[in-house]
Amino acid sequence: MELRHLRYFIAVAEELNFTKAAQRMCTVQPSLSQQIKDLEQEVGVQLLLRTNRKVELTEEGKAFLKDARLSIEHAEKAVLNARQVAQLNKEQLHIGFVPVAEMKVFPYIMPNIRAKFPDLKIHFHSLQDSEQLKALQRGEIDIAFTRYAEESADIETIQVFTEPLALIIPKNSPEAAQRHISIKSFSQQDFIVSDEHSSPELYRIIQDFFKQSKLNVNVVQYSTNILLNVNLVGIGVGWSLVPSYVIPLLGDKIVVKNTVEPLPTIGLYASYRKDKRNEAIELILQVLKEQFYMGFF
Repeated sequence: MELRHLRYFIAVAEELNFTKAAQRMCTVQPSLSQQIKDLEQEVGVQLLLRTNRKVELTEEGKAFLKDARLSIEHAEKAVLNARQVAQLNKEQLHIGFVPVAEMKVFPYIMPNIRAKFPDLKIHFHSLQDSEQLKALQRGEIDIAFTRYAEESADIETIQVFTEPLALIIPKNSPEAAQRHISIKSFSQQDFIVSDEHSSPELYRIIQDFFKQSKLNVNVVQYSTNILLNVNLVGIGVGWSLVPSYVIPLLGDKIVVKNTVEPLPTIGLYASYRKDKRNEAIELILQVLKEQFYMGFF
């Protein structure tokens, strides 16, 4: 049995007329009739009732029609998927990201992409959140990993995960020996805070936290990257609130302290254009779904 037998049968079943079905399939009626006879012989049951006046489906034919349509649908989908993969292997994928994605997301998605699309050329763009979202709108990148998301009719956004902020302080600080630190003591400390332009969402979250907690914090340095926060804390310049993913990067001169009151959290979002959702994007979303809790924004 070949797919052409199923297509011929479907045409006859839908037209209930051999002449019209033959015209639809661009063949001649005798050939079409012979194909249907061959199909019935292979299936082992009569699928059609033929008279001089009309053609009808048997009960067996009705059941066979349903599965025949599904078979054609699956076959066409398989062809489409294969062609998409072949096309994608000739194309390129541009990924925008902030540092947390490099550490927490790429180790999961990259092996899967390499395995399924070995010839796909991948370009990484380390950009600030706003720059990524603009590049995504312009079609310059295919997927963006940002700390905040913007609503758009053209963009689909998924929350990959949220992580709490962590308080890091110099190991030689008197407070380093305390089991827990109250945020009320923040007002007596010097702080390194991420710069508003470099990390706008982290800056906003920390400033809102200070304001809501009525903390008058002395900011001695605004940092343009998260590693500078770590280094400045390590040399004793002050304390800092950083995303938890930074903890593995801390040296032996820095300690992470639990706080009596909860610290705020920060999210990571994946965004892509709705009209550019291809096989590679589908794979990335599938891997993210398996590894992290995700929800539509």
